[in-house]
Amino acid sequence: MELRVEERTVLGKKTKSLREKGFVPAELFGHGIENKHLSVSLKEFTKIFKEAGENTVITLVSGKGEKFPVLVSDVVINHLSGDIIAVDFHHIRKGEKIQAKVPVEFVGEAPAIKKGFILVKVSSEIEVEALPEHIPHRFEVDLSELKEAGQSIAIHNLAINKEVKLLVPEDTIIVTVTEPAKIEETPAVAPESEADKEAQSPQEEETKE
Repeated sequence: MELRVEERTVLGKKTKSLREKGFVPAELFGHGIENKHLSVSLKEFTKIFKEAGENTVITLVSGKGEKFPVLVSDVVINHLSGDIIAVDFHHIRKGEKIQAKVPVEFVGEAPAIKKGFILVKVSSEIEVEALPEHIPHRFEVDLSELKEAGQSIAIHNLAINKEVKLLVPEDTIIVTVTEPAKIEETPAVAPESEADKEAQSPQEEETKE
């Protein structure tokens, strides 16, 4: 996947003018290169990022024809508007292993749910290390095998390329099935009558003068 970028001289608050024209300010950094200030089409970046995510290599192509293999390191979002306001690209050297958090995608339906059990998704991503070309875009977890309470799917149940090194324990649970929580009923306590209250209060002795 290739993404066209342009070097920019507009910095700081002036980058607002870029966004008004449909571009996003970006930074390129990494081993063996000088940090570069870039701009990228918001429309094109959104399209590619939706497909690539943060763990698939993208090739940046500059206006001078230079090509840089990168990963999306960070995407800054305006939490009020939801707009992308800045992007960081991490340059990847050939033969350099990288660490990445690969998202987990749940597919299928768990028969256990129809039986009234609860499906608990424990992990949403798995951290790995590998050459960029071996980093999977996602890990698919098939829920259709989960039929009874107590059943789980752990990382060691997944088909993982031998070129990919796990950075978390293989027995890490990804999803599990539990029984619904039981609500314990507390016995109702009848309100005390006036007679009961009088019976429980100490009797006063009459004194004779």
